[in-house]
Amino acid sequence: MLFYHVEEEEQPEDKDENPLLSENPSEVETDILAETQKTDNTEAPVIQDEISKEDKAVIKIQSWWRGTLVRRTLLHAALRAWVIQCWWRLMQAKFAEKRRRVTLDKFSREEWAAVRLQSWARMWRIRQRYCQVLNAVRIIQAYWRCHTCASRGLIKGQYRVTASQLHLELEILLGSGPCVVTECIPLPIKQ
Repeated sequence: MLFYHVEEEEQPEDKDENPLLSENPSEVETDILAETQKTDNTEAPVIQDEISKEDKAVIKIQSWWRGTLVRRTLLHAALRAWVIQCWWRLMQAKFAEKRRRVTLDKFSREEWAAVRLQSWARMWRIRQRYCQVLNAVRIIQAYWRCHTCASRGLIKGQYRVTASQLHLELEILLGSGPCVVTECIPLPIKQ
């Protein structure tokens, strides 16, 4: 499909004015020129040569323009794709950071709960052991007190010092019964 209009007037050939003209046509240009020549057999051969050069120039300009449009479209599409990819990478990084933070929070809560449970269990075990030891100490103390009172006896005493005497009162408890000793000792006073 060609998008050009061919005039039947002769135009002067000037290769310096249009640098897009070339001497070697491509295969597509040759096919298009062949179709044009098949449909336009009524024109003179001289005009067909000029039209074919004009067609070449028009085809070259049209192909350049279509290539420019395609490149522009591809550039815009590539830029849009790049923007979307940048946004998606940013979102993935945010999602990964959020997942990492949630995982870290969950791990720290579980770790804290485990430490708390372990401390409670250790505290309970230590308290149980302390109560057992305390009970054993009380039993040992009770038996020791009974043994001490029964076998050795117990001595309690009080004293009072006055200006010239020492008042001493001792109570001795042996297995049979208490014995109370009271004595007043005079103190030597230097004059």
